[in-house]
Amino acid sequence: MTSTTRVVVIGAGLAGVTLARRLGELGTPALLLGDEEHPPYNRVLLAEVLAGRYGPEVIALPAPAEPVRSRVTGIDRAARTVTCADGSRIAYGTLVLATGANPVLPPLRGLFTPDRELPEGVHAFRTLDDCLSLSKAVRPGVRAVVVGGGLLGVSAARALAVRGAQVVLAQQAERLMERQLDPVASRLVRRHLTGLGVEVHTECRVRDVRCAGGAVRSVELADGYALDADLVVLACGVRPRVGLARDAGLAVGRGVLVDDELRTSDPHVHAIGDCAQHAGTLYGLAAPALEQAGVLAELLAGNTAARYTGTRSLTRLTLTGHAGPVPTGTGYTGAETGGPGPTGTEPAGTGPAGFLDLAAFGETDARPGDDVVQLTDATRGTHRKVVVRDDRLVGGVLVGELGTVGALARAWEGAEPLPGDGPLLHLLTNDGGS
Repeated sequence: MTSTTRVVVIGAGLAGVTLARRLGELGTPALLLGDEEHPPYNRVLLAEVLAGRYGPEVIALPAPAEPVRSRVTGIDRAARTVTCADGSRIAYGTLVLATGANPVLPPLRGLFTPDRELPEGVHAFRTLDDCLSLSKAVRPGVRAVVVGGGLLGVSAARALAVRGAQVVLAQQAERLMERQLDPVASRLVRRHLTGLGVEVHTECRVRDVRCAGGAVRSVELADGYALDADLVVLACGVRPRVGLARDAGLAVGRGVLVDDELRTSDPHVHAIGDCAQHAGTLYGLAAPALEQAGVLAELLAGNTAARYTGTRSLTRLTLTGHAGPVPTGTGYTGAETGGPGPTGTEPAGTGPAGFLDLAAFGETDARPGDDVVQLTDATRGTHRKVVVRDDRLVGGVLVGELGTVGALARAWEGAEPLPGDGPLLHLLTNDGGS
């Protein structure tokens, strides 16, 4: 393949690997560049590695070929080359940015050493190296503070608790996973974590990290209360990696701006996955990354009719209280979310020794005039709720019992008027063959 036709993909995460694999299947091989020392892996399953349920090899992604390990430091759009940290230059005909996202490090006093490094015991939780480093530090009885109560923070807190750590979860918002869950579902997640021994604090802001001898000793909350800590895990969200794009003069908003052909402001450069901003939306989820990779593969292989018009994604999370197989999924996954992983057949449960299986999609908070149907069983720890607007399903959340999730997701994705025969209750009680 000549340099004028070569496809070069920067980023060996889920989006980049999927694109390269699909291009290979379509007869258009791509050069994949990745800067991590590990083979490509499914980032969504890092919490399972931290929990000790899987080894790193289990979460490996099938790649068409071993990525070239090389950190890209610059893009010369005029010459159509990328420059690597070792000084080498790689020519491209089409360049794809799949650079992902970086963890958000909150502005806490004492968070960095004078060398701008994180102190010993303070960990981000984004890469396999982060995960392995944290895993080495976990032992029964260690005092761990998780900062952030979103999907990643909840997963990290559960994993640390399973490993025997004394875990405190500090969430600045009024409830856990407030972006995905309604208050009832959030309370069930909190109950599950509490059952595992996690101490949960909401409406709680961490303002200071205190260290001694270069290692963390405690964190201070906004009200002045101090929590002893041997480990601090920062799970405060992610921010698209747009430095290469910005330095190259590409149009950047919160992410790299792309159109329906996933093309940037330079027609020879595309972007997919966590770094891409399409129609004003940053997804940060696996399902859109996979769909974008599939669409772009079709386009680059010659299907000029292919277009990406957005993804309606369902967030799925299984919290477990013991080392055992993960229940079979619905095919919809979320994440900071998503992607295929090992599956099993154990039934879902809600106790500390079992699963708390949950799914959320669309708008889980109703507007005035919306119809809301929900079934909640506090004793069993289950909750099912859907929001209907103008005879269309616009959102829902399910905790503990996901038998109807397939039918609900299909109705939501189709955005078609719901059948007028029968009560809305059937949405929550009929699995529709899922």
